[in-house]
Amino acid sequence: MIAQKFSRTIAFSLFTFFLCVAFFSLASDSIRAQDAADAKDGEKKTEPKTILCSTTQIADFTRQIVGDRCIVKCVLAAGEDPHTYVPGTDDLADCASSDLCLRNGWNLEGNEWMKGMAEGAHKKLVTCIDGVKERELEGAHGAKGMVIKDPHAWFDPANALIYVNNIRDAVCELEPAHAEEFRMRADLYRLQLLALNRWIRESLSRIKENRRILITHHDAFGYFSEKYGFVAESPVGWTTGELTELSLSDRQALVKYIRDRSVPAIFVETSTNQDLLKGIAKEAGITIGEPLYSDAMGPEDSAAETYIGMMRENVLRIVSALAGDEPAK
Repeated sequence: MIAQKFSRTIAFSLFTFFLCVAFFSLASDSIRAQDAADAKDGEKKTEPKTILCSTTQIADFTRQIVGDRCIVKCVLAAGEDPHTYVPGTDDLADCASSDLCLRNGWNLEGNEWMKGMAEGAHKKLVTCIDGVKERELEGAHGAKGMVIKDPHAWFDPANALIYVNNIRDAVCELEPAHAEEFRMRADLYRLQLLALNRWIRESLSRIKENRRILITHHDAFGYFSEKYGFVAESPVGWTTGELTELSLSDRQALVKYIRDRSVPAIFVETSTNQDLLKGIAKEAGITIGEPLYSDAMGPEDSAAETYIGMMRENVLRIVSALAGDEPAK
């Protein structure tokens, strides 16, 4: 009887032992499978989507929204002119490896170079200026007499917000798992743009009304001038690369305009030829203000490497050159 009980006890123990071994073996297999799945997910997480932007402003807007979730590349470098830019082989390779392409639109990218690259690589292209109220460039006509729209809409922070909203929607569609995070970043950036607008108005109030004449190389500051009460003048109109000199009569007329209105300073731009404006300033006997950022932001690690930084530096330079010692009205 005792031997039988002992035998049954051993049998039960062995059964329990092998059952535990089988259980832990299955559990181990399950853990290994889960680890493999996690590792696979981890591999996916190490390969973020790539977004290719045409201009520095659009690239900065995009980085403000996606943070480190996506790789943001920009075709243009600081100081480069989008109107005259010609894409190279590196740009084509970047486009081919991208998951989304973003452009300004309204022919800021001269000869539609960003559209051509995206279509050639069969990539989705989002036009960030969509939804902005159009501003026609006076006297500017394209093919078949078509009126040219001013593509420099970001110089009004309210328009910059439209760009941001378009980019937000595009990246939310690209990476829906992080959509809420992208929306939260866009909401914060909206508050920063509102604060920027208030600061610009307060800063420019130092300039008397009769001195609010903004003369720059090409017609890039129309939206800025309409927003903040300036008269915008540009000797070469909307173009940047085709015309580098004026006729003698046009040059004399501009010099007379400057003298008659006691314009204290005119401005060159960081992305255009500066010789023309420097010559006119010398002839008119006035100073050249510090260069303004127009079609491209400043280089990395500069005060103007972001959109907000670019706008801030432009305003500080305009105030410094035009406010003078006279009190604001």
